[in-house]
Amino acid sequence: MTHRTWFLLLLGFFLVWAVALGIAPLYRHDWLLENVLSLAAVILLFSTRKSFTLSRLSYALIFIFLFLHELGTHYTYAEVPYDPWWQSAFGYSLNEALGFERNHFDRLVHFLYGLLLAYPVREMFIRVADVKGFWSYFLPLDLTMSTSMLYELVEWAVAEVFGGELGMAYLGTQGDVWDAHKDMGLASLGALLAMLVTAGMNGWLQRDFAREWNESLRVKHAKPLGEDEIRRMLDEADRG
Repeated sequence: MTHRTWFLLLLGFFLVWAVALGIAPLYRHDWLLENVLSLAAVILLFSTRKSFTLSRLSYALIFIFLFLHELGTHYTYAEVPYDPWWQSAFGYSLNEALGFERNHFDRLVHFLYGLLLAYPVREMFIRVADVKGFWSYFLPLDLTMSTSMLYELVEWAVAEVFGGELGMAYLGTQGDVWDAHKDMGLASLGALLAMLVTAGMNGWLQRDFAREWNESLRVKHAKPLGEDEIRRMLDEADRG
């Protein structure tokens, strides 16, 4: 199966899933707000399927996350009934067994945001920015942390703009004043684990892993930048 066929197959399954869950969501307005980013992601992936085809693994990781996100948008993240499902399947409450006092589906998805998407981001950095060694593992982690922070700011802004039940449903803090901090921390942890596993695999399989790592940390340009670089550019302009 080609990479593009794999992508179209995943996209087809996702569209069926999204339409099914979009027929009667618990809160229609919250569903619409939550799906803005999903729609943007699908459009981006579809429009770049030929010019920037990702690996099958990256596509699979991205769509697993989107599938889970759609489940959260159907019920709202705070009300996904995973505990009743667990009780029906195994005969006991998962929340009670683990001592949970709230719905933790949102925590899971924030963790998986980092765990599942850090690898596709790493592929993008390597293929577009030509990063190597240390930076090919650090930058996906860094981007995960910064986008998690940005998303929490967007949630806060949306809650302020819309207010009321819609704002609270979108925010989904469930009364936890540290909700945003925990969400960002879990996303960062997920990305860190993904990059540690990736580095471990590459260290095992890649013969020049240590050399590439060390080379990525070597100073490439000895001269300082800042005001020194401005002076050099001005001098070159004067000579030109």
